[in-house]
Amino acid sequence: MSFISNLFSPSDNPDSLGAKFRNQRQKDFEDLFFQNFSKNDPIRILDVGGAAYFWDTSSLPSLPNVEIVLLNLREEQTTHPKIRSVVGDATNMAEFAENSFDLVFSNSVIEHLYTWENQQKMASEIIRVGKKHFIQTPNRTFPVEAHYAIPFAQYAPKRLLHFFLTKTKVSRLRKWDPKDAQQYLDEIRLLDLKEMKLLFPDSSMYLEKIFGMVKSISAHNLS
Repeated sequence: MSFISNLFSPSDNPDSLGAKFRNQRQKDFEDLFFQNFSKNDPIRILDVGGAAYFWDTSSLPSLPNVEIVLLNLREEQTTHPKIRSVVGDATNMAEFAENSFDLVFSNSVIEHLYTWENQQKMASEIIRVGKKHFIQTPNRTFPVEAHYAIPFAQYAPKRLLHFFLTKTKVSRLRKWDPKDAQQYLDEIRLLDLKEMKLLFPDSSMYLEKIFGMVKSISAHNLS
C-alpha cells in the first residue's frame, strides 16, 4: 500500500509519479538552459510561485554567479545562500524592471490564478521582466487531472468533484479537507496547448508525453 500511496502522492514526495516526471523535466530544462548560459555567467533567475526544495536536485544553485529569487504571495523558507524569497504578485510584478532577470521560471503555477485574465497578466509580466523563460503547466486535455489524480475530473461539475474529494478516497487515496478542496476548485483553471501558445506566442512548446498523450506543456524561448 505504501508503494501505491507514494506513487500517487503530490510531486513534493520524491517517490511519487509526479516527482519522477518533474525530475525528467528539470533535466531537460537544464539541458536547454546550458545551451544559452555558461556556468560562469552572472545569472539572475526569478522562480514565480517556486519553493526552495525544487532546486535541491538542480545543478543551478551551485553555479558561481547565480541568484535565484522565489516570488510568492507569502514568504518561503530558504536557507540556501543563493536562493532568497520575496513577497509579490505574479500578475503584477511592478517592483521589477523590464528584462531585470536573465530567466523567469515557473512550475505548475499559472493554472492556479482563477481566471484567464489573470493568466494573461502573469504571462505578460513574465515576458516583460525576463529575457528568457520556461513556464510549465499541466495539460487540460490529459485524461487524468493532475491535481486530484482522478480521470476526467476537469470536466466534472465542481459540486460533484467536491463530494468525491471530501467524502471518498478516490483522490490520492485520501479525503481532502473541505476548505482545501474548495480552494483548489476555485483557483484552478487548466490550460491547453492552444491557450499556452496564445499566452506565449513567440515561444517553443516542450511537450511532456506519456503513452503518446501530452501530460504537461512548457512554454520557453531557450532554443
